[in-house]
Amino acid sequence: MTRFSVLDLAPIVEGSTAREALANSLDLAQHAETWGYTRYWVAEHHNMQGIASAATSVVIGHIAGGTTSIRVGAGGVMLPNHSPLVIAEQFGTLESLYPGRIDLGLGRAPGTDQITAHALRRTLTSEVDDYPRDVVELRNYFADPEPNRRIHAVPGTGLKVPLWILGSSLYGAQLAAMLGLPYAFASHFAPAALDEALATYREHFQPSTQLSEPYVMVGFNIFAADTDEEAKYLRTSSLQSFLKLRTGNPGPLPPPVEDLESRLSPQERQLLGQITASTAVGAPDTVSKELCAFIERTRADEVIVSSHIYQHEKRLRSFELAAQIGAELSSEPA
Repeated sequence: MTRFSVLDLAPIVEGSTAREALANSLDLAQHAETWGYTRYWVAEHHNMQGIASAATSVVIGHIAGGTTSIRVGAGGVMLPNHSPLVIAEQFGTLESLYPGRIDLGLGRAPGTDQITAHALRRTLTSEVDDYPRDVVELRNYFADPEPNRRIHAVPGTGLKVPLWILGSSLYGAQLAAMLGLPYAFASHFAPAALDEALATYREHFQPSTQLSEPYVMVGFNIFAADTDEEAKYLRTSSLQSFLKLRTGNPGPLPPPVEDLESRLSPQERQLLGQITASTAVGAPDTVSKELCAFIERTRADEVIVSSHIYQHEKRLRSFELAAQIGAELSSEPA
């Protein structure tokens, strides 16, 4: 049975504030819990005028504190921006406050541009092996205490917060397989290497104390509405935002517009073509067919759904329809 989860970009829409975005995220999480989603993840982005989740662990605490059962986590924390000990302490604290509900997904990208990355880290000098070494160090902080260990994550030691490796290339797939960790592929915005990465992960997976067999999560964009036409209209906010990001001009999520297709240049059409492989847009029947085909193709254990929509009520409706579709697909005989 395929599980379904929520990836929330905590969108700051044009004309609103980060405060409103974070209130909307909590409202969505509370609805997602009642709709049966497995987990609710937010991601680390910096210097992004349209995303309110830069302080990711703080946002996770906000969401977990306003819900009761849904798992809450990072999809993900960009580990090169932080020391492993600091992340262990932050997520050890979260796990202590909300036991059994916290996930820690790890990425190796900066989650921003190079200038902002330098402001975060103060130095961009690193070795190729730093990221795998940092993941192992972080995992060790969550392990049971060992004799003669001089540095402890407090809270953190012994809590075994589950780690995930995130990625959009073969690098993350290979690392997740080597360490025996669950693997989440960012197919919702970078689907090009999806099939090869999943094959690599499954072929080379080594069991660990956390995970005995491969476990794959894939990102998928859903823009669901009561009609195909409305869904296509709602998606235009996300398309505009993607184009602005790719052309170096990110900003708050813009409102949807009519007839966006006619305004696009050939170059813009080519850019948007990169993300259509992991996207379903339309009424429930349309979305169900696309999602079913995607699950059959990837054999995913879990699908994490993104629905980047300008109006909060329409975003809620999209996630509600996605949950209904997911429940129907999961109940169908294999």
